[in-house]
Amino acid sequence: MKKLKIGICGWGNVATGLFNTIKNNNDKIRLNGNLDIEIVVIGARRDNPKCNPGDIKIERDIFDVIDNEIDVVVELIGGVEVARDLILKAIKNKKHVVTANKAVIFHHGDEIFNEASANGVKVLFESSVCAGTPIIKLLTEELSANNVTKIAGMLNGTSNFILSNMEEGADFKPILELAQKEGYAEPDPTFDIEGMDAAHKIGILSSLAFGTPLPPGDFYVEGISKIEKIDFKYAKEMGYTVKHLAVCKNNEDKIELRAHPVLIKDNSYLANLKSVRNGIEVETDLLGTLHIAGSGAGQESTASGVVSDLVHLANSNINISKSTKKNKCDLIDFLSLSFQYYFYIKAEDIPGVMASITSMFAEKGVGIESIVQKEDLKENMVPIVLITDPFIESDHKDLVTNILNLDSVNEVRSIRIETD
Repeated sequence: MKKLKIGICGWGNVATGLFNTIKNNNDKIRLNGNLDIEIVVIGARRDNPKCNPGDIKIERDIFDVIDNEIDVVVELIGGVEVARDLILKAIKNKKHVVTANKAVIFHHGDEIFNEASANGVKVLFESSVCAGTPIIKLLTEELSANNVTKIAGMLNGTSNFILSNMEEGADFKPILELAQKEGYAEPDPTFDIEGMDAAHKIGILSSLAFGTPLPPGDFYVEGISKIEKIDFKYAKEMGYTVKHLAVCKNNEDKIELRAHPVLIKDNSYLANLKSVRNGIEVETDLLGTLHIAGSGAGQESTASGVVSDLVHLANSNINISKSTKKNKCDLIDFLSLSFQYYFYIKAEDIPGVMASITSMFAEKGVGIESIVQKEDLKENMVPIVLITDPFIESDHKDLVTNILNLDSVNEVRSIRIETD
């Protein structure tokens, strides 16, 4: 049986979840993974009253963990720059690294992997994307003979939890507060609800699938904070629901990379994944479209991914952290892409309002697939809901501005429609 001596850096929810998983499931890990994991040392600036590490050695300076007799540094401190310094020091001291930190991989992945290759150690990061859902090893090993053409999915459990509850009629703010209470969202939820968490994850997947650098160039990122529950009602009437989708796609030797809310058909695979579930579709040439789903938030699912990396490290010679000598990959300019759009327009209930709105679309050469004036709102206002034909993204901002400039209009909201 293989044995790994590990040092855990960090002592928050994820780290204590890992500690409890190893403590409670070690017999299962020995049986199924042929691995005995020994926690030698924990790097913790302060104690965690929710978890007692017993007689395991504690280092108050997390960098001192590296000086102990261990095989693997498990980095669970979060953040970017301190995590980078810790990982690089571990690598230079010939320690393998397992991390659940998507931000440090997104911002410094190429540097870290090159350093690991030069020092003959591995850096594994399965839990950095979708917690315990095994997408990293799927892309790097199981699909190695496949040409991957597109990856699309809901990569943030917090956002999916909020949107799923809004679909059932809840308002954004109380559901966000519930997500925080349940531990699905941080006290400062900005990173999740404004799309950056999903953006980091799709950037990592794009690097694995298409060789884009880490960090990649700038790409379009939008969160869910502007979505209203009424959007779900009107979307459902048209056969859609609202999800936050992250996409990377090989498009004529350029890479399409984006993360934003979309309308998707309500009978699709991704539409039916609720709560904190992550869902990913991977399009390949040999196997067709693969569907992967799993919990995307919570200490248990993240611990599952970390243990998976430790078992893989002990039992495989495959080096995921290979040197990153990549071909140049240009990102497609987001403004050059075309989408259909859902528009919600709040306008005065006066004669000619529909004609004045449709004229704004006509001036931009944008066709309208459907348009409906809905039930009256308060103060003589009505909602007008329409679906456009596809049009180029660069015209979108001007179109919204032009509609808002109409005296009869006081609100415009729009969501892209994912059609393929």
